[in-house]
Amino acid sequence: MMASDDSNSNLPKARIILQQCLSAKLQVQPRTEEQEAQFVEINRGLVVYVCFMKGATSDTVDKMVKAAMNARLSSLDDGTSKLVSILDLPGEVIIIPQATLGGNLKGKMMQYHRNISKEEGLDLYTSFVRQCQDLLEQSNKTKEQHKQVKYGTYGNRQVFSMVTNGPFSHYLEF
Repeated sequence: MMASDDSNSNLPKARIILQQCLSAKLQVQPRTEEQEAQFVEINRGLVVYVCFMKGATSDTVDKMVKAAMNARLSSLDDGTSKLVSILDLPGEVIIIPQATLGGNLKGKMMQYHRNISKEEGLDLYTSFVRQCQDLLEQSNKTKEQHKQVKYGTYGNRQVFSMVTNGPFSHYLEF
């Protein structure tokens, strides 16, 4: 007897990794004969790696955005050990599409059969970025707290560098 599609209901539909950073730089367009490589950069803030798998929907994106933007991972510069979310910091966010988070090791090879189609993934990624931008914009309490969301190019290989004061990686599934 074949298993029904319901057997996949417990499998994750998306994954994110969150890391706080002191600075980060992501290549969003490689160098061509006509143009130099293009980069986006942030200073202190949050790095969000994003992967969508089969079954991901706009509801999945909503949950991911709330988790990523509200997770209390960063400390204030006031000498206390109180942790706050990126919404409470004068920090920035860089979002990196990371399809490899959807991989599973089979033998010695990684397989990505559970990843969503590129078209659906791009739609969900675009929604994720837009919702993060909206939340961060709403959290700009004063003009001095100019916060931004920078993001990578979906479907391209990208060069990335980051400076962190501890590679605290937080892995979440949805």
